[in-house]
Amino acid sequence: MTRLLPPLLLPCLLLAQTTFQRTYGGADPDYGYSLVQTADGGYVIVGQTHSFGAGATDAYLVKTNASGDTMWTRTFGGSDYDEGSSVAQTADGGYIIAGNTQSFGAGDRDVWVIKTDGNGDSLWTRTLGGAGDEYGLAVGCTVDSGHIVAGYTNSFGAGGYDIWLIRTDASGDTLWTRTYGDTLWEFGRSVQETVDRGFIIAGYTYSLRTSDCNLHLVRTDSQGDTMWTRSYGGPSGDRAYSVLQTSDGGFITAGYTVSFGAGYDDVWLIKTDASGDTSWTRTYGGSDGDGGLSLSKTTDSGYVIAGYARSFGAGGKDLWLIKTDSAGVSEWARTFGGEGGEQGHSVQQTADGGYVIAGYTSSFGAGSYDIWLIKTDSAGQVAIAETPEPEQAETMKPSLMTRAQLLAELLHDPALFLYDASGGRILNPESGVLFLRTATSTRKVIIAD
Repeated sequence: MTRLLPPLLLPCLLLAQTTFQRTYGGADPDYGYSLVQTADGGYVIVGQTHSFGAGATDAYLVKTNASGDTMWTRTFGGSDYDEGSSVAQTADGGYIIAGNTQSFGAGDRDVWVIKTDGNGDSLWTRTLGGAGDEYGLAVGCTVDSGHIVAGYTNSFGAGGYDIWLIRTDASGDTLWTRTYGDTLWEFGRSVQETVDRGFIIAGYTYSLRTSDCNLHLVRTDSQGDTMWTRSYGGPSGDRAYSVLQTSDGGFITAGYTVSFGAGYDDVWLIKTDASGDTSWTRTYGGSDGDGGLSLSKTTDSGYVIAGYARSFGAGGKDLWLIKTDSAGVSEWARTFGGEGGEQGHSVQQTADGGYVIAGYTSSFGAGSYDIWLIKTDSAGQVAIAETPEPEQAETMKPSLMTRAQLLAELLHDPALFLYDASGGRILNPESGVLFLRTATSTRKVIIAD
């Protein structure tokens, strides 16, 4: 006889959330820097490859299906050093990539913008720069089907390095460029179009005299003209790597701070009002070095941060995923990694309510570093292996439970989640072998009725 779920569980979707971990790369180092979930439910990742392509390094684009299986890969580059730093899907189903190139362009290194079709084949490319060094580190699509690119330049501006903002039309032709800076060095790392069609840029300033950094925000109008700038930080190094506009018209930015927190550097989350004045700040970390590199809003009005942790985890540096509520209070945190070094560079909530993170790993894969794609469920958990590691054997011996006992335990403990052997989240348990999991432990159970 089929039993119905208790009323408290009925609002939940009775669907398992797909979870997995995948690596992509060859014998040499390969890195993932940016990802998006695509319209077909899969993912696209952009980064840099030493293993494949035409030159020393190439921009590397990897398209997967919803399970993380590779559908196709593309490399872009010449004989020198080239990389992709950021990717977005365009309205026509293709992709827009921002990065930098030493193989093409006017100077030592130029901003490189690549437009592809839905199969990753290049439709056009643009280089932008002068005699010096330019980097394109963030790209987005604008409401008029154009593009916005943020990075930095030492060919133009006030001196040293300045934040560089580039606005193009849908064909990649430049509409305008703006630099932002003064006697300090300024670096742009993230950009988003705002609801009034202006832009918010996040990055940091650097003083040659003191070697200190401050987290830096620049707010512009639709033509890139400055509305305000703000710097945040203390006497040591503080940087922003990701920024978003919030539903109240303010902004939230993630990065790291050496000036505040518990350790050498901590993940730093700053919420501001629409004028850039601080509403609140939060730090996350331990006694060692921890940092945030990517930030995304979640459907419950909270936030998810991806980066790295040296204070926690299995190795020297692990990928770190932090979920917060709308006030920045940590709800849970997860580390992923092995004995080597891992880092998460891009995070997004997925259509099924889980999370997907792209970065790189030296603990797993084919080469010294490989691109790493992790898909979790809504609790930040990943698939559970049916065959446990030897040291887990005792904790994984099955327990017999009735379905009523299992449901009672799930209702009693909100931090307890149920999975099948493939790692799929289970909300309506029937008979069979299942796994009960918290943030720190896993139990194997057999439903006896």
